Amino acid sequence: MSLLTHVVVGTNDLPKARAFYDGVLATLGAKRLMNMEDRASIWGLDAPQLMVTKPVNGQAACHANGGTVGLAASSREVVRAFHAKALELGATCEGAPGPRPFTPTAYGAYVRDPDGNKLCAYCFAAE
Repeated sequence: MSLLTHVVVGTNDLPKARAFYDGVLATLGAKRLMNMEDRASIWGLDAPQLMVTKPVNGQAACHANGGTVGLAASSREVVRAFHAKALELGATCEGAPGPRPFTPTAYGAYVRDPDGNKLCAYCFAAE
């Protein structure tokens, strides 16, 4: 059983966010599962896992300072594909694909989506 049921990040431009996450999450094998009218969309592998939404309070979305959404990648090649696709779709680089020091096999990449939300893709399989 997983500790998390889902993660939610905010957006100020849902059509742009939908295009970004459709492309980026496809590199990880996920797809858009549902749209909630013009308010939100949900992606996952086979169940809802990530929601991108306009804030319910009507105020502008902003990213969490220090917050990062970590996404699982099946291989180092998938980490590289995630990073490349994210940059192609308007993300900014927050850490190029490469080994990470916190475990012997950690390999990850970091980006900020067009709304400033920080995402990373990680593979923990040996090279």
